[in-house]
Amino acid sequence: MEDTLSTAAHHAEELIPRPTKTPAALKAALAVVAPNLLPKMQADLEKAFNRAAELDSLTPVHAFLVHWSAMVEIERFPETARKYHRSLYLAQQADAPEEARDHLTVSSEILRAATQAVRG
Repeated sequence: MEDTLSTAAHHAEELIPRPTKTPAALKAALAVVAPNLLPKMQADLEKAFNRAAELDSLTPVHAFLVHWSAMVEIERFPETARKYHRSLYLAQQADAPEEARDHLTVSSEILRAATQAVRG
């Protein structure tokens, strides 16, 4: 199976360069490519820091950075973002479990490819 995000990258230009994996850089990038996601990102950041304090571990912060780096990676490519959001929407609207699963497979593959891309 072909890498979904890499394929998209070859067929479309990125809106912005890939940001560094810091909360400030990801927030600035998201403000450009998907400002509607900023409230969710901020809420997730607060949860990650609270959980990190509870656990006395930076693991939740690292997970936040990887997740939101992947989300920005998806949003940097308009066609990839369109396909990702469309598959999530269609999964929610599906009448049959098999149909939902097929759509979720598409979104999962895109997210997996984005995560691999930002982990380098």
